[in-house]
Amino acid sequence: MSILRDLEARGLVHQQTDAEGLREHLSSPRSVYVGFDPTAPSLTIGNLVPLIMLARFQRAGHRPFPLIGGGTGMIGDPSGKSAERPVLSVEQVQANVEGQRPIFERLLDFSGSNAAVLVNNADWLGKLGFLELLRDVGKHFSVNMMIQKDSVRERLEGREQGISYTEFSYMLLQAYDFQHLFDAHGVTLQAAGSDQWGNIVAGVDLIRRTRRAAVYGLTAPLVTKADGTKFGKTETGAIWLSDDYTSPYAFYQFWLNAHDADVGRYLKTFTFLDLERIAELEQAQAADPGSRVAQKALAAEVTALLHGSDGLAQAKAATDALFSGDVSGLSRRALDEVFANAPAATVERSALEGEGMSLVDFLVAGNVARSKREARELLSSHAVLVNGRPADADGKINADWLLHGDTAVVRRGKKTWHVVRAR
Repeated sequence: MSILRDLEARGLVHQQTDAEGLREHLSSPRSVYVGFDPTAPSLTIGNLVPLIMLARFQRAGHRPFPLIGGGTGMIGDPSGKSAERPVLSVEQVQANVEGQRPIFERLLDFSGSNAAVLVNNADWLGKLGFLELLRDVGKHFSVNMMIQKDSVRERLEGREQGISYTEFSYMLLQAYDFQHLFDAHGVTLQAAGSDQWGNIVAGVDLIRRTRRAAVYGLTAPLVTKADGTKFGKTETGAIWLSDDYTSPYAFYQFWLNAHDADVGRYLKTFTFLDLERIAELEQAQAADPGSRVAQKALAAEVTALLHGSDGLAQAKAATDALFSGDVSGLSRRALDEVFANAPAATVERSALEGEGMSLVDFLVAGNVARSKREARELLSSHAVLVNGRPADADGKINADWLLHGDTAVVRRGKKTWHVVRAR
């Protein structure tokens, strides 16, 4: 299957310039680029569709050019924004560029005949003079056309603050990026999410006017959720692609909790499983929704893709520990991540020295039980696990029970968890 047919079959083609021409163009190896803004030290799963699209092109024999907008990041893309972006310092942008770099190295292959090439548009935009931009780029753009762009029109109509000349000029810079990559590397296709369509068409048109050459643009639809809520957002915020900001466990859980109505589409969008295998998973999920077989496959595939086999193993271990109650093998970070929202209390470390304190007193001190009577009832009915260990009414707990020297995780009943720390 050709790359374009595969993308179409997965529902990943929204807009394209010259559809028939592009299909013929991609019958030979080409160079493709996607741009990413360095507005944060990590990308989010909102960036994952175009990033995986680049990886799909590479696997189909084309050369990917991920572009980090070290230059345009100083300006800010108005697309999808109702207000002006905050201006970042040169130091902030550079730090964000370096933070994002490892993500590209995980998803793309930087070796071989079609090795990925990571480029930073600060390298050429930083040398571009204002007069040169106006003369060689700006004269090819009609203001009438530019104000018809959705992101500009929406800011001009009904918005008190409007749009600054800085953000209004963003389209010119992105078009120049495409021209530069065409000249320097023979890049002939820009891909992105559908919100970038106006910017892509501007670059295609600039190259047609200045180089008398045909290049192409392709967008994927923006990902949505079946219930209408925004994809990639949770109660705790965005899901990041770097484990410095979202742990492999939290990343795995996000995909594991995908709704049945979304999981088939997510498998097509975010994994490299073939379409026949995805159809099998959808059928198995429909036959037995409680098994969550499709969600498990989705979570495993995407977590392994971003965090490797070790990250997937950590995520599964934390998930299994939460289900079984045996949390004794969890790392400090996993423990903190898994039980970040559990009720927490502290006890005096001195009370746990030597023989320690009775489990009855410990449950009361840790706010697991409201009284000694309730604590005894819980313990007598074998309804309590402490760090995965069964606890009884006559038992004691001392410092040897603590995980990482200071933490006891108590499961009360089947699903209620408490964290008690020794201070």
